[in-house]
Amino acid sequence: MLAAENPDDPATRALAGALETSWGALPQARPLGLDAAAFQTLLARYFPAANDLPELVAEAGCQPLRDDEYDDLLQLLLDHRSDSRDETIWLASAVAAACLGGNHLWQDLGLSNRQELSDLLQTRFPSLYARNTGNMKWKKFFYKQLCERAEVQACRAPSCAVCADYSLCFGVEE
Repeated sequence: MLAAENPDDPATRALAGALETSWGALPQARPLGLDAAAFQTLLARYFPAANDLPELVAEAGCQPLRDDEYDDLLQLLLDHRSDSRDETIWLASAVAAACLGGNHLWQDLGLSNRQELSDLLQTRFPSLYARNTGNMKWKKFFYKQLCERAEVQACRAPSCAVCADYSLCFGVEE
């Protein structure tokens, strides 16, 4: 964050958090799933003082992203984006990459709390945000959306309200 143009901006923190979270899952040539030119542009816009980051990524010898899963998540986000600006596409890439992390999505994005994530999603992916009418935890919600697209019944019960895992999908994230 020392290299960030605006370290207090939630989008900047989300991009930095996704880079950190996915560091072990980044392919050498595709940080956050972006090509080299898009990654350089992102760095120039959000992290202008991060001159050595592209070289560090190239030298890291990281494992590849789970491409199919990442691609499906990215497409879901892109299908619901508010605009076609680079910043929104980069944020979609960051969210998709962070979904592959092991914590709550807001944590994997380096945000302070779930509300910051919800605010970003509401601004950048409003139609997807609006579909989460039950306030389901975001990663679970995204994967549920992917299951619905594939016409796969994800819940064990016919209704989430009677599912034994209800508290895992809905409720407070700490």
